[in-house]
Amino acid sequence: MTNEIPEAQPITEKLALAWTHTARFLTTASQLVHLPATELPEIAFVGRSNAGKSTAINTLAQQKRLAFASKTPGRTQHINLFELGPKDAPDALFADLPGYGYAAVNKSAKLRWQKVMAEYLEVRRSLSGVVLMVDSRLGLTDLDKQLLEFVAARVATGEIKLLVLLTKSDKLNRKEADAALRATTEFLAGLTTETSDVAVTLFSALKKSGVGDVALALHEWAHGTEPFEASASV
Repeated sequence: MTNEIPEAQPITEKLALAWTHTARFLTTASQLVHLPATELPEIAFVGRSNAGKSTAINTLAQQKRLAFASKTPGRTQHINLFELGPKDAPDALFADLPGYGYAAVNKSAKLRWQKVMAEYLEVRRSLSGVVLMVDSRLGLTDLDKQLLEFVAARVATGEIKLLVLLTKSDKLNRKEADAALRATTEFLAGLTTETSDVAVTLFSALKKSGVGDVALALHEWAHGTEPFEASASV
């Protein structure tokens, strides 16, 4: 008699959200060299200041102040890591990267953080996915496009996955939402290959729309469970 290994069951939205709710602060660093070496899959959250990055992380974690949202956007200048999974056996990390593109930050600070973020996105070995927050009312800005072009090579080879969240989607009507999805999808199609793992979805922290879908996506990235069916795949 042989014991067959049971097939993995598709993860449910409820279980995926229970997993994101375990997020807890691990460490903070102002330079890449100060981040801990890890074999855990790391998912980075990036985006322009005021795009709703910290709010999205806090919504996924169901915690009000896990990711710190500065009263002065662009002032947070550290990479913050959060552990997920059981406390005695974490299985993934979220990395909250500084927001970019805020005019009040002085030029030297901008240049320093551009270098740190570029280095992180280019060489961080444990990086397995990037979540880009884009204000759905503005669409992809030049800075967003530059970031996407920068990570395109690692996305194209399948080394990292990419999910674009069109945030604050509750501010759009259906026609505007469809246009935002279409424009973003068309831009990404020009950067990626057929084997790239790329998706775009509408997201609203206020209405909680898209939250379950995103939790499923990130859980799949970390655990290789049921694939994510986004609002638009590229």
